[in-house]
Amino acid sequence: MNFPSSPGYRLILDWLSASGRKPFAFQEETWAEIDRGHSGLVNAPTGYGKTYSVFLGALIQYINEHPKDFKSKAPGSLRLLWISPLRALAKDIGRAMEEALAELNIPWTVGIRNGDTDPQERARQMKHLPDILVTTPESLHLMLAQKGHPAIFKSLRIVAVDEWHELLGSKRGVQVELGLSRLRGLRGDVQVWGISATIGNLEEAMRVLLPHPEETDRIIRADLAKKIKILSILPDEIEKYPWAGHLGIRMADKVVPIIEEGGTTLVFINTRGMAERWYQVLLDTDPGLAGVLALHHGSIEMELRNWVEEALHTGRLKAVVTTASLDLGVDFRPVDTVVQVGSPKGVARFLQRAGRSGHQPGATSVIHFLPTHSLELVEAAALKDAIAEEMVENREPRLLCYDVLIQYLCTLAIGEGFRPEEVWKEVSGTYCYQALTIEDFGQLLSFIVTGGSALQQYDEFKKVIVDEAGVYRITSRRIAMRHRLHIGTIVSDAMLKVRFVSGGYVGVIEEYFISRLSPGDTFTLAGRILEFVMIKDMAVLVRKSTAKKALVPSWNGGRMPLSANLGIMLRRKFHEAGRRTRTPGVYPPSVELDALQSLFELQQTLSHIPMDNELLVEQIETEDGFHLFVFPFEGRLVHQAMSALMAYRIAQIRPITFSIAMNDYGFELLSDQPIPVDDSNVYELFSLENLFMDIQKSVNSVEMARRKFRDISVISGLIFQGYPGEHKKARHLQSSAGLLFNVFAEYDPGHLLLKQAFQEVMDQEMEEGRLRAALQRIAESRIVCTFPDRLTPFCFPVKVDSMREELTSEKLEDRIKRMQVQLER
Repeated sequence: MNFPSSPGYRLILDWLSASGRKPFAFQEETWAEIDRGHSGLVNAPTGYGKTYSVFLGALIQYINEHPKDFKSKAPGSLRLLWISPLRALAKDIGRAMEEALAELNIPWTVGIRNGDTDPQERARQMKHLPDILVTTPESLHLMLAQKGHPAIFKSLRIVAVDEWHELLGSKRGVQVELGLSRLRGLRGDVQVWGISATIGNLEEAMRVLLPHPEETDRIIRADLAKKIKILSILPDEIEKYPWAGHLGIRMADKVVPIIEEGGTTLVFINTRGMAERWYQVLLDTDPGLAGVLALHHGSIEMELRNWVEEALHTGRLKAVVTTASLDLGVDFRPVDTVVQVGSPKGVARFLQRAGRSGHQPGATSVIHFLPTHSLELVEAAALKDAIAEEMVENREPRLLCYDVLIQYLCTLAIGEGFRPEEVWKEVSGTYCYQALTIEDFGQLLSFIVTGGSALQQYDEFKKVIVDEAGVYRITSRRIAMRHRLHIGTIVSDAMLKVRFVSGGYVGVIEEYFISRLSPGDTFTLAGRILEFVMIKDMAVLVRKSTAKKALVPSWNGGRMPLSANLGIMLRRKFHEAGRRTRTPGVYPPSVELDALQSLFELQQTLSHIPMDNELLVEQIETEDGFHLFVFPFEGRLVHQAMSALMAYRIAQIRPITFSIAMNDYGFELLSDQPIPVDDSNVYELFSLENLFMDIQKSVNSVEMARRKFRDISVISGLIFQGYPGEHKKARHLQSSAGLLFNVFAEYDPGHLLLKQAFQEVMDQEMEEGRLRAALQRIAESRIVCTFPDRLTPFCFPVKVDSMREELTSEKLEDRIKRMQVQLER
């Protein structure tokens, strides 16, 4: 059939034309490839209809196969499976699909299945499957855990993996890989289409999704430039001795006019705790925002989040203060402006958030960048250059996640059961497990059947039996129920529900935060000031408070490290700043760098501004002791490992102890005695020689691996987190994982889960690959050692971070202000 003249294509074209729209070339190309039965990956900017490229392609394919009766005859069983990373996104996509189907008069049904779906609705879906099912990776695995699951997917033609760039590089992405391997095993001809926005390694992203290359696999790129307007919000006065966090709050009055002038504004904050604080500050700054300003993050109760999303969709809200919980969204939401408070620490994340405004084809995305300290303006300038040069980060795929595979094997054992030879063929064909050996696969099988050599004496770990036909099954209803409850790879710290004494659910809070409160203390959650009453039945009981001040909860996992790409651009901008300071007039004007000129001049006077082929090392003596500041601009995690490595190597020169602090720009070593570092030995301290051994000696990798092992234990099912409402306390989970870690270390040191824990420490906690690259760059650079007589603008923020652990926020602020005054005299 000639595709441009096919009935499906003509119908969709007429439908779009009736409302004054016409398809983009990338959409038409995707429709044609889907109609031919091919698979691939669609890459397009946010707001250009990526969803329609695959969804309408599936409709066109069906219409072309049933040209005479497509309006009277629906597939009658699952034909399109849509995997989405977010529950809220699933709801929006389902609504957009239903609207299109109604306008086209096509009688397909759309179902949504995730953790928020009513159990009765899930049961109805299993009796009569919808034609399109929008689900999450976790819910897909729950479907695979059902007996008779092959029948669910017998008519499946297309699987769409939405926002693939968000899933890739995470264990949820590995879940998708395993789910696809099973679907391919059941339906060899199933088409798989990834949908992705901003990502650097697009070819690799497709290979993870489609690990068996076919000549017909396609990456379809939209040749469409998304116009982005970045507006930096400048403080009235630049602080020459900046410190993180406070400056943003003081500039809240500059955000209010942006909200007032725009239609709908999203204010993105990097952490939930700061989102709570910003919501209160904006209301205090402009009480008129009450009722039209909302708060949205992952710890607010679902009903309120749903209300905010619906009100945002219909335009009833003027602004929403949010975290990454609203990073993603379907097309045509009425968001006019975005404000990013603080650096997003990555180019892709900034683009994703910017794209939430002007979320229509051809519209310009407008994003305001509000720095939380003066030096963050350099990051704003760096982001502008990175976007102009299309320097978007890669998302590195996860490899050999044994914990996810163990969970998956138990999932299959609950459902139909599995034969190892069939599953081995499917699993070893995925990108994540391409290097899995048959011996290691055998060890994992032995582990789920016998508990392995270390745990074989304990019946609790003997979950799977092998029946007479050689099929691996879980027959215990108790084990099956416990496993279903914890299918997934998102492991959070122990969370407690927050309820009013009088009834009503507010949200969730981490146990470690509440454990520090006494009855009568106040804290904020969901934009409310609450008084802590007591903990009862695993719930935090509160009442509303009229207090003016309250503690802001801090949730773990708050601070994102600087990405490698943004680090490169940041070094370039500091290079430019140095040239501007030393040789004025060599660069065109820059709003951000021009505003910081007085700060740069002070830095150059006291010390040095490093070129992009230099590393700055500052040694300063104060009343606190002897400080060594180093500025690689490589991000917090790399600096954490590099500072420990430096401390260890310096201690080999002379016995000496240090306290260590770091931020995304650099790190500090502080000692009570002079630090033996100068031009004669500084290059050796950054050497790649014996790096792995020195890292092992310099950081407590065993303790770090022990912490990693807790999450691995939960995902693999070694530890049961408890039934709903009866979660184990975090310290009990940690002690259980610690006990198992010790057992494996002593009796089964080659255990794959133990090996995985140490590997994750190297890859994620220390970013070993990036650390090596940084040390290689430093080895080829000029190291500039300076000896300022006082703290410099560059080292001041690092020094403040070292003080945070010792002082409360109020005492910290007072001391920092005194330090600023003393330094500026």
